[in-house]
Amino acid sequence: MSEATHVEQKPTKEAVLEALKNVYDPEIPINIVDLGLVYGVEISAEGDVHVLVSLTAPTCPIGDYILEQVRQAVQAVPGVREVTAELTFEPLWNLNMVSEEGRKMLKAMGFPL
Repeated sequence: MSEATHVEQKPTKEAVLEALKNVYDPEIPINIVDLGLVYGVEISAEGDVHVLVSLTAPTCPIGDYILEQVRQAVQAVPGVREVTAELTFEPLWNLNMVSEEGRKMLKAMGFPL
């Protein structure tokens, strides 16, 4: 394909969320998307991605680990130029944020809902 006909792929929110389904909370073996820990995804026209994430608890000792996993997962999405992952606790995470798929997984593990 010549450069003139080459169209650079731009990342989509759906592709970023799909990539983030490969990031798991080590304490609860469910991905961070289905746990409801991804609060936002913004993608610039240039392909820069900003992900706003939370943790199940503010005292979680693995926050830096999860942020690095988020960066690596999103960086692998075609068309992504740069990734920033920001941690927030506003609002505090709670079980109401878990997706239907996540609820099914939690129930299967015997987690009380």
